[in-house]
Amino acid sequence: MVQQNRSHPNVPGVDQSDRIVPTNLRQSGPTPVQLLISTRVRKSPFWHLSIEAGAWRATVYNRMYHPRGYVKPEDGGAMAEYRALVNGVTLWNVAVERQIRVKGPDAEDFVNTVITRDATRIKPMRGKYCILCNDKGGILNDPVLLRLGRDEFWFSVSDSDLLLWLQGVNTPRRWNVEIEEIDVAPLQVQGPLSEDLMADLIGEELRDIPYYGLMETEIEGCPVVVSQTGFSGEKGYEVYVRDASRTAEAVWYGLRGVGARYGLRVIAPAHHRRIAAGILSWGQDMDAETSPFQVNLAYQVPRKKTADYIGKAALEKQREQIEAGDYPFSLKLVGLKMGGQPIIDYAPDFWLICDESGIRCGYVTSPWWSPELETNIALGYVPWGKTAIGTRLHVELPESYCEIAGQPVDAIVSEVPFVASEHPSAREQAKIIGQDSSD
Repeated sequence: MVQQNRSHPNVPGVDQSDRIVPTNLRQSGPTPVQLLISTRVRKSPFWHLSIEAGAWRATVYNRMYHPRGYVKPEDGGAMAEYRALVNGVTLWNVAVERQIRVKGPDAEDFVNTVITRDATRIKPMRGKYCILCNDKGGILNDPVLLRLGRDEFWFSVSDSDLLLWLQGVNTPRRWNVEIEEIDVAPLQVQGPLSEDLMADLIGEELRDIPYYGLMETEIEGCPVVVSQTGFSGEKGYEVYVRDASRTAEAVWYGLRGVGARYGLRVIAPAHHRRIAAGILSWGQDMDAETSPFQVNLAYQVPRKKTADYIGKAALEKQREQIEAGDYPFSLKLVGLKMGGQPIIDYAPDFWLICDESGIRCGYVTSPWWSPELETNIALGYVPWGKTAIGTRLHVELPESYCEIAGQPVDAIVSEVPFVASEHPSAREQAKIIGQDSSD
């Protein structure tokens, strides 16, 4: 194939011949530009509340403005937010996780066709982390899927436009379902004090919610759905605010009011902690050209699901190839521990990985400093032959993080998660290549 022989000139040493659109590996460094706030991008119902709480920077996620910093660098920056999360309790504006509802008599069959896991095994008022793939096995989205009732599911989506995909799958109308975005906006309450705070706010029955369990309740008289889930690896809950365009302020201030007793701090979503927990970020660690087998999500592709689903044939073929030692992809995601000065903020580039000979062979997707391990940690792509735990590599860090200017730092392939999660059994499945889920 022509594609197999093509090199990509942005960093030709890194093999991306199996991609149609290669990851941009050019090193641009920090770029001082101002984010334009306009009507082309949606403001969530919590946007003004985040600004009031001190948000000083933002990105765009799901075509919505997304606060990504509250504590200024001179006051401790992202690592001050990290300490608040791991030692206390924090509130996050994650309304960018748009809620796509699939509702109707054929909802279960439709959902079972678009996710790789078995939707029939998800009970009402329970949730599940899942992925949706295209017919080539590429990951289109990795939402938390909530089942509110026998015929009602919510996709709490990551950063890709899942609404249009789902509506397209059902055109012409094959399933008797309605697929629409609903006026529900989530918040996250994360940290070791989150259970006490939420029980104080809602009632002791909150403590009975199992991991990935759901509860219908009210905050300040406003209807919400609470789940024991989160993006941090810490104990935590998500609060799905119904009729959010009307009720956002009441719920926000209700949480902050009770939260004051627990030292609640409003922070940005904790990418530093999710990296330590091995939680992936769509658009950063994977995209629509990434297979679940490249990012340790093999457990999301169960052997036991007999029903057909989008991408099944491609994924089963990929598994067969991998088990035969014929890897169908150039690169695979691994965990890395690496040297250098502490990385205490978001990386502006996919930093390049070199082998022991100094030849560029991969790239870092998600780096940060781990206070617990006292080292930099990262997720990154390397050739399949360099994925064994203990493999020694080098990473080309920006000069501000280098130990010696102009010299790559040492790195070693390491187990993921780096730091244990509140629910390690739910995360450690991703450590084992090819492990299957029971469903």
